[in-house]
Order: sequence, then C-alpha cells, then structure tokens
Amino acid sequence: MEKEFLEIVKKNQGIIHKVCSIYCDDEEDRNDLVQEILAQLWKSYPSFRNESKFTTWMYRVALNTAITSFKKQKRQPDRTPLSIHNYQFAEDISSTETEEHLRLLKDAVSRLTGIEKSIILLFLEEKSYEEIADITGITQNYVRVKMNRIKKKLKLMMSSEEE
Repeated sequence: MEKEFLEIVKKNQGIIHKVCSIYCDDEEDRNDLVQEILAQLWKSYPSFRNESKFTTWMYRVALNTAITSFKKQKRQPDRTPLSIHNYQFAEDISSTETEEHLRLLKDAVSRLTGIEKSIILLFLEEKSYEEIADITGITQNYVRVKMNRIKKKLKLMMSSEEE
C-alpha cells in the first residue's frame, strides 16, 4: 500500500505544489504545508474508495489542509509579506504591461479568502464547474455564483491598484 501511495502521489505532486504556492508566499511555509498535506493524504489514503478520480480526492485533501492552515495563520500575528521581487514569473513574458497585470493578479489572488483561492486555482487549472464542485464539496450553482463574485472582486482589486 505504501509503494502504491508513493507512486500515485509522485505522479500527481504538481497538485500539492500548486495548492501550496497559492496559499504560501514564503518557501519555508510552502515546505511546511507540503509536509502537512502529504501527512494528511497518507492518513486519509486508506479511506479513499475510488468513488471519484484520485486527483479529485487529492485536490480536496490538499485544499482542505491548506484552508485549515490558512485559517490558523490568520489567527497568528501579522507577517510581513514578501516583496514582489521574490515572486517568480515565466521568463518568456516580454511586455512590462503583461508583467504588471500578472503582478496585480497575483497580489489580488493573495487577498482572497481560503475558499475563493481554492475556486480560482481550480478555475485557472481549467477544471470544469462540476469538477470544482466535486473537489470543494459545494454545489455547481454555488461554484458559478462564487466564480462570478470572485471575478468581480479580482477586477475591482486590480483596477483600484492600477489607479
């Protein structure tokens, strides 16, 4: 069982890293969250019943663990956020305008609530509303409503930053 678990997790480790990168700016915090998610996946693995795709289950466990961790961090004293120079953007971006939009988007996403971050991450991963609903445990209609609200919220945050 351990070998099977390790193979599946290794094959899908990108999910864990994506979730961690959206919830943690600091590399040390990301590494801690990776460890928490892996521990939770291992602890929960015996209860995985193949009723959904493994990746759907993995997203659900990873996001729930990240949201729980995110809530715990909110209760701690404020930390100084990393400077924009610490964020990594794709090297092939040529336009400074595009770079600025990406910076604004990343900053706006970082200010979303836990569930909003989960939904936008899955949306950007091109998951369908059905898959997002399955992973997050909310209805498809509520996913659509939340997605519309998130888009409006991001546009508002980004436009107020541009001014």
